[in-house]
Amino acid sequence: MQDPQNKIKELEEKARTVRRLIVQMLGKAGSGHPGGSLSAADMITVLYFAVMRYDPKNPSWPGRDRFHMSKGHCCPLWYAVLSEAGYFPQDKLWTLRKLGSILQGHPDRRTPGVEVASGSLGQGLSVALGMSLASKMDKNDSRVYVLLGDGEIQEGNIWEAAMAAAHYKCGNLCAILDCNGFQIDGRTDAIMNLEPLAEKWRAFGWHAIEIDGHNIKEIISAYRQAQNIKGKPSIIIGRTIKGKGVSFMENVVDFHGRAPTKEETDKAIGELE
Repeated sequence: MQDPQNKIKELEEKARTVRRLIVQMLGKAGSGHPGGSLSAADMITVLYFAVMRYDPKNPSWPGRDRFHMSKGHCCPLWYAVLSEAGYFPQDKLWTLRKLGSILQGHPDRRTPGVEVASGSLGQGLSVALGMSLASKMDKNDSRVYVLLGDGEIQEGNIWEAAMAAAHYKCGNLCAILDCNGFQIDGRTDAIMNLEPLAEKWRAFGWHAIEIDGHNIKEIISAYRQAQNIKGKPSIIIGRTIKGKGVSFMENVVDFHGRAPTKEETDKAIGELE
């Protein structure tokens, strides 16, 4: 059995690699969304390399767990993780947003490992709920994970899905909230305050877990806790830093949707070495 501390170090290094790939592909593409991709990198790295069941050689394996990226503009993170997990060669990352590429600016099913297209915010929790209910009807033990953005959950459709998931006792459903405090127009607390987040989700019948979304040990513990919850859905509220890992991107709203320049890319890669 691998030493737990070694596993944490391995995941930290994997997350650093994922961040480098995000910056590199966005720099080459000249467009895209670095801020939220970098903030959620630790939580999605742990999900794919320590939690989820999947087979990159057989993406449609019936026994797989499912993941849906509701905040689809952060797909550079997903593409980097999928490449590292073996779904496609790394050189495909450099075709991001190019005509005919399997890696478009928002995810779709041409990408191996992508279950459902996404991009229109507010819909992803409903998509994951459908996957969860299908698993329950099929009586299999697959789990469903969905990544939400904090700005995104200002949309009403999220809360309709939240009510339904609790009503149908979807214990196989786990939402991951990348709570980095920013959306495209600025700070979430200034645009539409979300707090108290955990209490709201609990009031809707969910098991809510609040963590430091960059602490690998806490992230692992949260996923394990969610796996042990029966009869209700879980949400992991990860408190994160937008642009995490690149000093000049951290908590800078401009990098919500602006790719780094060549000079910025080189500087960021240097920080992530």
